[in-house]
Amino acid sequence: MNPIESIYKNKIVAVIRADEASEALEKAKALIDGGIRVFEITVEKGSVLESIIELRKNHDITVMAGGIITASRAQEAINMGAQIIVAPVFQGSLWKFCLGNKVPHIATVSTPNEAYNAWKSRIPLIKIFPAKSMGGVEYLEDMLRPMPFLNLMPSGGVGLDDFTDYLKEGAVAVGLGRCLYKNASLAEIKERARFAVEQLKKLN
Repeated sequence: MNPIESIYKNKIVAVIRADEASEALEKAKALIDGGIRVFEITVEKGSVLESIIELRKNHDITVMAGGIITASRAQEAINMGAQIIVAPVFQGSLWKFCLGNKVPHIATVSTPNEAYNAWKSRIPLIKIFPAKSMGGVEYLEDMLRPMPFLNLMPSGGVGLDDFTDYLKEGAVAVGLGRCLYKNASLAEIKERARFAVEQLKKLN
């Protein structure tokens, strides 16, 4: 299964922000124990990149590097084993870099015009951020009504209490961040992940 197919299958992407690789690994391992299988590790801080190496040792999960704007940082992430490069914007030069390296790329957009241009450029999966601030589920619905062909993954403010609503309205996946680990012990992180997976099963 290729990395993009893994996102389509699992539907939940855990977006992890951390100051150090060890912190990212702790959170990820607790989420894995709870049933999460796809991760976006934000790597604005270069030291966090090392967590990708360790996570990739688990062949049952998919690991993406997020928060990448430059080709040089993308190359670092690829060298560490990142299977997908995620940018916080839609940037043509980074898209071309990923194409040249045969690594899937996810671009982030906010508006319908940006989403259409990303789709037209053959971006395989388009991240909508910040989904909640832009209008939440209704915004997603409004964007998909005239363009149902868009492959959208809302992220940013999506919570454990409403992420399934986005999927019901046509999102192919959702990005869950702080709702999975904010102010939580490792045991609580595991339980939040388990709850999310159970909620997802109820859709099937």
